[in-house]
Amino acid sequence: MADQAEKLREMMKDRGPNTNGDNYKSNKTRIIAVASGKGGVGKTNLAINLALAYSQLGKKVVVLDADLGLANVNVVLGIIPKFNLYHMIKQKKRMSEIIVDTGYGIKIVAGASGFSKIANLNEEERMGFISEMSELNWADIVIIDTSAGVSSNVLDFIKAADDVLIITTPEPTAITDAYGIIKIISTELDGNDLGLKLIVNRVGSVTEGKKVAERVINIAGQFLNLKVDYLGYVYEDPIVSSSVLEQKPFIIRDPKAKASFCMHNLVSRLEKVEYREGKGISKFLNRLLGKRA
Repeated sequence: MADQAEKLREMMKDRGPNTNGDNYKSNKTRIIAVASGKGGVGKTNLAINLALAYSQLGKKVVVLDADLGLANVNVVLGIIPKFNLYHMIKQKKRMSEIIVDTGYGIKIVAGASGFSKIANLNEEERMGFISEMSELNWADIVIIDTSAGVSSNVLDFIKAADDVLIITTPEPTAITDAYGIIKIISTELDGNDLGLKLIVNRVGSVTEGKKVAERVINIAGQFLNLKVDYLGYVYEDPIVSSSVLEQKPFIIRDPKAKASFCMHNLVSRLEKVEYREGKGISKFLNRLLGKRA
């Protein structure tokens, strides 16, 4: 496996321009992982609308559905892809063949919904996945929608991303679970070097979002000695639930909605935050290989 990892590194090092005309070595793709301690907090919906907010700034954006058991990025968008990550992982299709244009200015890579047996990839599948991921070097932003909770795959993506967005809501169970995933990240990874950022979804007011964030951030600092930044909030907005039912992103359905305004604010704040040291797909893949290399 060490030999295989070394071969992959050499391939990444020598890779030339891809079909989009971008040079692999010089690209500065920003990788943003979106995670949550539990399901039902709006993680996937926020990931998609965050991508669209970036796209409206002229960025080339891909959303990768990394929930390998219960993928739903394509469901939220009302898209039925012919191929997904399963076909790529099993080496039946290349990354370039499974990317789907949404028609909204972003592209998605659908997860392998229903194939729970690949929820934890073996080494050969991981290596093939990493190799194909390099095909996304043309993108400015890659947003990785991880599965809710914590698995080895979730931790791998969190470890490798430039930014990690933890999504919670004001509900006590969601707050507890958000702290839970932060605690696991602190235990399993070097949390202080991960750029952890908290987003509070479905708030009734600015004050509510700030109070929830302060609670999580203070506990993480006191008991874990871990720095978590408050990125911002998203209002509770009826346009969100109706957009989910219509399978159309709320930032597209009503650009002037309160929730849409919040998404643009989140992107604006992210743009002001410096990346982790070492940007781009190559650095991401090296981090993703980690100790397993």
